[in-house]
Formats: sequence, C-alpha cells, structure tokens
Amino acid sequence: MTVTAFAPETEERFALARQVADAVLFEGYVLYPYRASAAKNRLRWQFGVLVPPGWGAEYEEHDFQHTECLMEPKAGATLSIEVRFLHARRRTVQRTRPDGGYDTVPELRLDDRVLMPWDEGSEERVEVVASVDELFGDGVTHAFRRPAREDTEPVLDAAGRTVGRLVRRCEEISGTIRLSVRELDGPYRTLRLTAVVENTSDWTPSGSHGAGRDAALPHSLVATHLLMALSAGSFLSMTDPPEWAEGAVAACRNLHTWPVLAGEPGRADLVLSSPIILEDHPAIAPESPGALYDATEIDEILALRTAALTDEEKREARGTDERAAAVIELADSMPAEVLERLHGAVRSLREVTGPGPAAPGPAADPAVPHTGFPDEYGVQRPDTPWWDPASEAGFDPARDRVLVDGLPVGKGSRVALRPGLRRTDAQDIFLQGRTATVEAVLHDVDGGVHLAVTVEGDPGADIRREQGRFLYFQPDEVTPLEEDG
Repeated sequence: MTVTAFAPETEERFALARQVADAVLFEGYVLYPYRASAAKNRLRWQFGVLVPPGWGAEYEEHDFQHTECLMEPKAGATLSIEVRFLHARRRTVQRTRPDGGYDTVPELRLDDRVLMPWDEGSEERVEVVASVDELFGDGVTHAFRRPAREDTEPVLDAAGRTVGRLVRRCEEISGTIRLSVRELDGPYRTLRLTAVVENTSDWTPSGSHGAGRDAALPHSLVATHLLMALSAGSFLSMTDPPEWAEGAVAACRNLHTWPVLAGEPGRADLVLSSPIILEDHPAIAPESPGALYDATEIDEILALRTAALTDEEKREARGTDERAAAVIELADSMPAEVLERLHGAVRSLREVTGPGPAAPGPAADPAVPHTGFPDEYGVQRPDTPWWDPASEAGFDPARDRVLVDGLPVGKGSRVALRPGLRRTDAQDIFLQGRTATVEAVLHDVDGGVHLAVTVEGDPGADIRREQGRFLYFQPDEVTPLEEDG
C-alpha cells in the first residue's frame, strides 16, 4: 500500500467528480439568510457527520460509513481512494482592550461587516492508493490523524487600526479507512469492494451531564464522503446494474452512504460514495452561477432572496463566513442575463423524427408518404401535431385495465405497493408493502401507464379522491392482491 499524491490522470478524473462532491461537502454548510444569528444556522451539518464513538453511542449518531459496491478490475489494477470531510474550526471573536489585551465578545461591529462566533469548516483529504491484489484477505487499513491547533487573525477597521482578533481552534481528530475485496461466484470475475471510514477519536463528554452535539462537532468528521477510482477496469452501477448482477448488488450493504458512478457519462471507472442519495453521473447544472450552500435549494429563489436582504443583514452575513460573504457578493453582482438563465431549463427534449422527405412536386417520389411541408425557415413541419387530443377518445381512466402478473388491474383493484428502486423518492420508500386501492389507470403521451392509488388506512383518502390528488405508481411497482370480479 502507498499513501501518496495521485497520478496526474487520476487527479484529473477526481477533479471533475469533486465539482459534485463539493456540493455534498458543503451541503447545508451555511443556510439562507447566511447569518450566524439566524435560527436555522444554529443546528448545522446534517449529512455525513461521523461523531466520536464515545459520544455517538449515547446520542444515536453514527461514527462510521460502510460502502460496498461491485467492480471488475483488470489485471494489475490499482485502486485510488480519497476520503474528504470538513474539520470544524471553532471561531471566537475578541475585542482589543486599551491595555493591549483582549476580551471575548458576542460580536464585533465594523463598517462593512459584523463578526460573530461561528464554526468554520476546513476541508480535509486523506488519500490511499493500493493495488487491487493487496485488498484480498484482511485488506488494507490506513489510520489518519489531524492534530489540534489554534491560530489568530487580527481584525482591522477601515483606518487600518487593530480593533480585535479572531481566534480559531481545531480539536484533534483521528480516523481509520479499511479497504477489502472478495471475489464473487459466477461466470465473470467480479469483486465486491468494501470501504469503511470510521471516526476513532477517544474524546468523550466530560461532566456528569455529558455534552451536546455542539461539543462533539469539533471532534467529528463532517460531511464525510469518498471517491474511488480504478486505474484499469470498471465499477458496476448500484442503481441500474446488469441483470446478471442484480442479486449481488442487492446483497451489498451500504450504511449511512450510497455509491454512484461519477465523472463523465459513459465511463464507469470512478465512484462517489455520498451521504446524500444521488443518481449515477451527477453533475452541477450549467446554469448554476456558483455555490449557494443552502441544502440544494433552488438557485433562482436563493439569489433573489439574498439580493433582497437589508444592508444590515448583508453586513452580518459578510462577517459570518467567507463563503457567506461570497454568496452576498454573487447575488449583488449577478448580471440580469445570468439571473434569467436560472428561471428554468428543459433537459428532457429529444429529437424523435429524422429529416422528412421532399415536399410534393414533380420530383417527389409518389411511393414516399407525405409527412409535412417545410416552413419559411426550411424546417420540416409534420401534418399532425406531436400530440393529438382526439387520440384520448379511446382511453377511460375509470374503466381501463392493465395486466399485472397476469391479472387485470383497474379502478377498485387492491394492490400492494412495491416502489421501484430506480424511480422512487424517499417518501415512497415509507409505503413499501402498504396496501392501496387503484383509483384510475392513466396513459401518458409517451405510451406509459400509471396507476393512481390511495393508500388504505389513509384518513385523508376521501379528500384525495374529491380533489384528484393521488399517488402514482407504474404497473411493475404493484402486486395485485385479488382478481377483479
């Protein structure tokens, strides 16, 4: 095993994935309105926090992440691992006394900003490179440590006079990365990779009443996630695996994290294991003007709200954190054309027709059906629209039936809900195994079929029926409970 800087090609691949990983790293780092005094900034860092084991056992927070995924490495391949996290850095504010000493104060007001106590996040990385062959058996274990440290920064007023200072302190943290592989039975040489990241700090609360979360955070690995790259070979998608690997993927254990393919679409040699559920090959929207940190809120809304803050609110936000100050400047300086781009983007459009035949005329082939005429710009226009309202006449949501497991399912049918792994959201997961009544069978313009249902035992079912506000599942996400009579 080696612990060293990555090879240039590996570093280049990681750089692309870090754009998304940064959004994970700083998810919820500072929330709108970006002020330390805001109530929602009193409880921060909800994702990927690995607390000291001596504290987490009492407060039911996690001290480890356990990732398992499948890979098909080529002979002689190496695995590069980068664990990234934030190290909480506690900042206190002090005012200069006439005698040259300092007093700790709740705030220090300057012309351009208001400085307040705050926990900053310092990015940390731990890099491990090992050959795949080293990972068999007991695998590889790498321990790391970051020592406690303290530094000060003078605070100057507009005239350049020292009026105070900021004192920043980091507590010691330590952790372990454990990597191992096991070859699976089957026709292909497939390995199950296990990567465990643990907080091994021996810090425990002092005093008879213990300590709260704020006391544990400086000893925690915050927003922890990892990047894994193969030098030769590929990983298998955990959300859309090949059919032969579905059983092996289902047997993988992922605790407090979830691995997805990362990097350029079409490649499968890089994985991001994140505490936030993502899809394969996640990417930052090209319209996004910069990091806003506010838990994946909508950029347009945040930009408009931030620009509308009062001058006093902006002063405090600038003094809260350098990243918060950057958000204020971004919102205040955003050109109109950039803000307009944030209003929305359509990514689902795709070309569904090729070039049409020549328009009717002496040279046209009468054997070729006529599908439309070019407009004044030379663009071929079809005779009929992409969707014809008259085509709906053949559908009746209250009477239509669809076959599920050989049984007809329609309005009034009872079904068990089995939300699809690739299509569900977090709310649907809570409905796994619940029984429901089908209220309608709906067809979309792309030929898809959807079942509108109400969950049995839902006290609001009658209101949902009255308002037409149903839950929707595809036929392969339900199991019929009885045959229609």
